[in-house]
Amino acid sequence: MNPEEFELLRQTALRAIAPIRPADSNTKADKHFLLNGKKTEAGRQLPPYYLVYFLLVDLLGFKNLGRFEKVDWSVPIDFNGKAYIVEHGKFGLNLFAHDPEKEEEAAKNIVVHINKAVKSARRYFDFLALQAVENSKINVVNNSINLRERYEFLRGQYCAILDEIKLLDEAHTFDSKQRKLPFGMYLFYPSHNKREEANWMAISAIEAFFSWTEHVLIHVAILGGAVNSAREVSDLAADDWPKKFQAAFNLKNKTEKVLFDRTLSLRQNLRNFIAHGAFGKQGEAFSFHSTAGAVPVLLPHKRGSKKFSLSEQLDFDTEAAFDLVEEFTNILWAGDRAPARLYVQESRLPTILTFAADGTYRAAMVSLKSMKELVDLLTYQIDQATNMDW
Repeated sequence: MNPEEFELLRQTALRAIAPIRPADSNTKADKHFLLNGKKTEAGRQLPPYYLVYFLLVDLLGFKNLGRFEKVDWSVPIDFNGKAYIVEHGKFGLNLFAHDPEKEEEAAKNIVVHINKAVKSARRYFDFLALQAVENSKINVVNNSINLRERYEFLRGQYCAILDEIKLLDEAHTFDSKQRKLPFGMYLFYPSHNKREEANWMAISAIEAFFSWTEHVLIHVAILGGAVNSAREVSDLAADDWPKKFQAAFNLKNKTEKVLFDRTLSLRQNLRNFIAHGAFGKQGEAFSFHSTAGAVPVLLPHKRGSKKFSLSEQLDFDTEAAFDLVEEFTNILWAGDRAPARLYVQESRLPTILTFAADGTYRAAMVSLKSMKELVDLLTYQIDQATNMDW
């Protein structure tokens, strides 16, 4: 954005926000107004705090009084000759007045003008965002803990259904023997429907696992130095799953190459099955009639290495799939990637791209001790900022 474009946007925003202007010596205010101002109801309708700050301070040049206890920034304004304060503190953004009950109507008008000015300055906000991306001055949100907990929850539900099935089968077997039921009735287990539920839950759990990997592999790639710019992260996020795996793992390592092949096979079978409504691309849901009865078109000897091939009953080797998940997790957090677990999976810290570019992460990835020191430092700083203990 050149100076002419900036000034044009600034003048447009000034017209939109008028008659609001920066407070000065001619603005009427009580002596202790900065300390005794009271929140207004209208202040709850202000735009997001960062847009208000960019508008008032960065674009229009209003004075920011700076930080003090539990306050991040504070901007005194003049509205029709009287002082008000737009302030972002620990409990959010608000508009402060001398007497909110008497000045609520004025407060509503102030909020209307600020909202109008924010809308007029959209191009400026877009420019700021673009600059941040181009300079990689952004953080990547870390949802790894929540995504992994979703997988663990669904797997726990699957295991709970298995326990229920076991109890139902044991009770049915005992009851059948006690009552001496006919052979055919003895073979009918009331747990049949529960087995289908367990299967559905297992499929949901494996889907949740892959959702976690889509996210966690990007963070591991950042910490490992495979990507360090906003553009690279954006491209990797849009790439397919194999590219994400390759960014975090080393396919020249035999163990990791085997893990890639097996995990990709599971992912492809699961995806194909769900995408094609149980009619898998390789005929997994078809059968032909013979003197031996119905025979699957995809015979076992044709399945090759696809251990996790799905059938028409939405069934697959759940235990083998879950074993692979555990193996994947163990290998992911082994060796040179071990320190990444402290940052990605045991904290909720975002990955900070400036740290990827300046070598901070590279230094922390040397050992668990170095990474723990970085995690502790960043956690402390974020806690201080959240509490606004300046």
